[in-house]
Amino acid sequence: MTSGEADVRAAQERQTRQRLISGPGILLVWLYGVMVVGAVSRSVYQIGTELDRAPLAYSLSAVAGVVYGFITYTLVRGGETARRAALVCCAAELAGVLTVGTWTLADPSAFPDATVWSDYGMGYLFIPVLLPLSALYWLRRARTA
Repeated sequence: MTSGEADVRAAQERQTRQRLISGPGILLVWLYGVMVVGAVSRSVYQIGTELDRAPLAYSLSAVAGVVYGFITYTLVRGGETARRAALVCCAAELAGVLTVGTWTLADPSAFPDATVWSDYGMGYLFIPVLLPLSALYWLRRARTA
């Protein structure tokens, strides 16, 4: 790779990084940050005080918090590799929300207490199902821009 090619590649990488955290990307980072705090603090409290009541629900809330944290990090980090990682994580997040949301409706007895993703995130104003859809759209758009 020549010096000129390296400079062009570095400029493209900076441009991609800026695109992920500009415009709607800033809102996504903020919303994911709020969800990190909500999911992690909720699960830490519930796991620490009443894990025997609903271990599956509280563990899933902790997993949701970790997923939200990773997505927040990748959006802030920017770059093509981070964008791809965020796409995969957002798709996995959406699959989790849809799976857990359906599971909580089909078999409510499996969840004596709600998770972040219960009823498709109804306890969080449906943000858990809308956020990955919005992020997937934004991340795909950032690639084509």
